[in-house]
Amino acid sequence: MARWFAATGLVAGLAVAAPAISARSRLPECAPGPKSTRPPAGPAGPKTPGACRAAGRILESGVRLKRPAAFTPSGYHHLGAGTSGEWSGVSGRFSIVDGSVRPQTYDFVAGRFMAKRDMGRGRISWLEAGWAETGWATPGRQHIYTFNTNTNVWQFYDQYTVRPGDQVWLDVNSDANSVWRAWLWWNNRWNLLTTQKLPIGTTAKIEQYVEVHVDASKPTQIDVPKVTVDNVQLRPAGGGPARYWREDVATLTGTEAGQQQRRGGFCLDWLTRYDTWTAGDCTPS
Repeated sequence: MARWFAATGLVAGLAVAAPAISARSRLPECAPGPKSTRPPAGPAGPKTPGACRAAGRILESGVRLKRPAAFTPSGYHHLGAGTSGEWSGVSGRFSIVDGSVRPQTYDFVAGRFMAKRDMGRGRISWLEAGWAETGWATPGRQHIYTFNTNTNVWQFYDQYTVRPGDQVWLDVNSDANSVWRAWLWWNNRWNLLTTQKLPIGTTAKIEQYVEVHVDASKPTQIDVPKVTVDNVQLRPAGGGPARYWREDVATLTGTEAGQQQRRGGFCLDWLTRYDTWTAGDCTPS
């Protein structure tokens, strides 16, 4: 689906973001620490041993985005898959790359998970989390970010320093009260990024995408080195342990068949449908 930019020009101002609901404050603040040295031992949640909440400045971008119910227009490229059924969460690992995003533009490259629901009348409610490189927020730097339709702004978490070549584990999930949370595995513990009471219920359709946008006012070709996504697992709607996103999960990938899919000069390669894959520039044959 498409996004549109509500800003008429690039807005450089960033503001400190307040937690969405008070439940977030029940977790201790995450102490500063290095990147994780081992994968998560289990799924993220408020009761997970060592769980904490992101501390430090959380910045909100003045560039507001929205996704109307429409096919991707020129300038947008979505590489990945979505579920046709509903799940209560998704987790997995993304590699981080340096795309040729231009400063002072609406270009961006992102690797992200999303939980969403079509609310009708052209309105979609969602929470997404991942990493992004944008033309308006510290161009040339990759950020951990979230975006939700309660605030309709990008939230950047620059206390987590990530660079090309890094890999990050992310988890987006809900609880029995329809509260959705986005988590980052950092310093060998789950760090809570945001908590949002969304009107989508306890389950939603799930997406896993590498997303590229080229500023429509300044057409160009954006180069995206190959992003690797792996260990993608879904949480069942009725509870129970997470399971790998495999071929027996009803999945939407577009109209193309085969292991490789091409979108606007970018290629997606399914290594194991649908929990291990790569996306980025097409490798010349």
